[in-house]
Amino acid sequence: MMKDLFSGHADIYAAFRPTYPEELYQFIFGYMTQKKDAWDCGTGNGQVAQRLALDFENVYATDLSDKQIAQARQRPNIHYSVSPAEQTPFENNSFDLITVGQALHWFNIDKFYSEVRRVSRPHAIVALWGYGNIMINNRLDGPIHNFYSHVVGQYWDSARHHVENGYRDISFPFGNIQTPAFYIDQRWTLKHLCGYLESWSATQRYILDKKENPVHAVAPVLREFWGNEETLPIRFPVFLKLGRVN
Repeated sequence: MMKDLFSGHADIYAAFRPTYPEELYQFIFGYMTQKKDAWDCGTGNGQVAQRLALDFENVYATDLSDKQIAQARQRPNIHYSVSPAEQTPFENNSFDLITVGQALHWFNIDKFYSEVRRVSRPHAIVALWGYGNIMINNRLDGPIHNFYSHVVGQYWDSARHHVENGYRDISFPFGNIQTPAFYIDQRWTLKHLCGYLESWSATQRYILDKKENPVHAVAPVLREFWGNEETLPIRFPVFLKLGRVN
């Protein structure tokens, strides 16, 4: 079953997580034969579902966490529901596209793939992606990496290693399509960066264990290296597994 590590801080997650680049969606859409029905699995706060709704007639967005879905913005053609990834209420042959953004590593992957085969229409596209660690500049990357690895490092779930290696060790039985490199490029304030660090599941586990927020200790260090700019460019590398269900 999917692990629910985000219900306890769904509001923070919704406020500070990065958004995926338009180039990613356009690349995926280029392989579609029709855009009628899409399933966004592990939708969280509905970020991906919101974008899919601009191109698809209907988007069905599921998540294990009702608190995450409560944070999602509504659209007439998005149908949210609480459901595990591995066993859904959908009928056979329901979807032209199935997406998972930064959530596959929490699933029972073999059971999820069985569900994908069941609910996919012939030649449906499956797009599974995530993003690696944040990159800003030489001054800030060191303290952020130290926070990631040494301050909250022991609190990461074991599945996190799949994100660290870009899903390379996860099987993908859907006729893998070669994909280019993608990046999330945005400009953030220091406050937004600190909010993002607080949204990490490892940070929230640290808070539960230690009864203190470790971001409060690292924030002055980040402020020292931030400089005088109101915002700085940030980058996340995006990795994508893309294939077609035969």
